[in-house]
Amino acid sequence: MNCIIIDDEATARLVVRQLCSKIPELDVIEEFDNAISAIKFLNQQNIDVIFLDIHMPGFSGVDFIQTLKNPPKVVMTTSDTDFAIAAYEYECIVDYLVKPITLERFEKSIEKIKSSSSKKPQTHVETQQNSSEGEDLYINIDRRLIKLKLNEILVIEAKGDYIDVKTEKEDHRVHTTLKKIKEKLPEKLFLQIHRSYIINFTKIIDIEDNSVLIAKNVVPISRSNRPELMRRLNLL
Repeated sequence: MNCIIIDDEATARLVVRQLCSKIPELDVIEEFDNAISAIKFLNQQNIDVIFLDIHMPGFSGVDFIQTLKNPPKVVMTTSDTDFAIAAYEYECIVDYLVKPITLERFEKSIEKIKSSSSKKPQTHVETQQNSSEGEDLYINIDRRLIKLKLNEILVIEAKGDYIDVKTEKEDHRVHTTLKKIKEKLPEKLFLQIHRSYIINFTKIIDIEDNSVLIAKNVVPISRSNRPELMRRLNLL
């Protein structure tokens, strides 16, 4: 079984790798110190098992699981015993190992993986095609209709009873709500990443901590919207 290890602590990754080396059926093909790097890897590779730490800075193990459309079998590793019951709310989680992990307990976890009757799904991120290029959106400003090309819109920000529509050429302030304009935008191109922001996710330049950079606009990402953003980004 091909597996990967995700843990922000180097010592913890080493321990899991050493435990895996004692199981002939396991082949560790990669390890990661953060979940986002692992998402990029899984978009290109199919694996059977993930040994996943729960508590990691910025993007937790739970956040990571939520980004995967069809996750493989997951074994959670953590020092937090309080999460054990909640972990089993996710069908992909087959076991929960509390650090420090003993070989005996690790072997039991592997047996659980082997005995799992669920069919191994292919790990991938949902594919979407951008079919919205060239479509237009009309906005009403001072009784004048202005045509905007959807693929030129960068960021839409809520400002009370107005929204600011920032494009590659200029910005516009429109008397409407974020909810109303969201209904007009194609989901294949736009994504709400914060209660006050919708972005054209194909225009993302960089992601750092809890924000994205689009042109010169630094846009915050809310925790609840982050998993969907991660799922989309792997398509770019």
